[in-house]
Amino acid sequence: MQLEGKSAIVTGAGRGLGRAYAMALAAAGASVVVNDVDGDVAESVVKEIRDAGGTAVAEIRAVGPTENAEALVHRAVDEFGRLDVMVTNAGVLRDRTLTKMTDEEFDLVIETHLRGTFTCGRAAVRRFREQGGGGRLILVGSPAGQRAGFGQTNYSAAKAAIAGLARTWAAETEKHGITVNAIIPVALTRMVATIPHLASLVEDAEAGREIPVAYRHTGLGTTEDVAPLVVFLASDASAGVTGQCIGLGGDRLALWSHPSEVAVAVRAGGWTADAIAEAFPSTFRPHLQDFRLAPQGPPPEPAGDAKGSS
Repeated sequence: MQLEGKSAIVTGAGRGLGRAYAMALAAAGASVVVNDVDGDVAESVVKEIRDAGGTAVAEIRAVGPTENAEALVHRAVDEFGRLDVMVTNAGVLRDRTLTKMTDEEFDLVIETHLRGTFTCGRAAVRRFREQGGGGRLILVGSPAGQRAGFGQTNYSAAKAAIAGLARTWAAETEKHGITVNAIIPVALTRMVATIPHLASLVEDAEAGREIPVAYRHTGLGTTEDVAPLVVFLASDASAGVTGQCIGLGGDRLALWSHPSEVAVAVRAGGWTADAIAEAFPSTFRPHLQDFRLAPQGPPPEPAGDAKGSS
């Protein structure tokens, strides 16, 4: 997969998944604007890319405000002459259950994830249309936006909305040769290190140690495992793939469905509350949807197993 002659922006690219996306795009030949609020980590990624023979520049600013999104696009055009790919990866976490979450914690996550995706996506699409030749808009969703993310009212709301943006923007931009997709990444990063049976796996991933196949097959792997999906969606090979939510983690690549009706009943004259109550058990209850995330990876081994733990 070759991306020579293409220019890309990756927001939040100083660490974790964003860094992996920027490194992979550069390795495939793209020139990359590495964005982050932390100048040291952004410059470090740029140095890694350049040391490997790639082309990259750092742009230090927070996503969210319109002027920052436009500055990112201008930087890409000034440095590389055009913009072909925008990856809206930047985000923060402020996890807390509903009754304990503050206005400030909610607003910060929505501002960064959702507004940042909106402003960066809008700025990129405007540039794609101005220069012609289409473009690739790669939004970053999450399993927490597809199913329940316990303690993540703010994050789940933002990521579910981002999936909606991908579908709407795909419909609006298809005639211009622009594709818009949301990736649903899963990786062993600091974000999942608080889950007890995954903490040691995060340490293994950060140390470069091999992740057991049983975990990889259920979707748990490294940040580098996810990056090929971004490279594919940035490439000419993905032409015609738009409006989709596509997941990758470990060895597991998945296409998520869009929301759709799973059971329908029609009643002449409309519905009363009593009629709904009568129809619900047989017509709708068997089709109630699971809202929880499926467990990822094998469960932890019980204490006192054959290995002698206690």
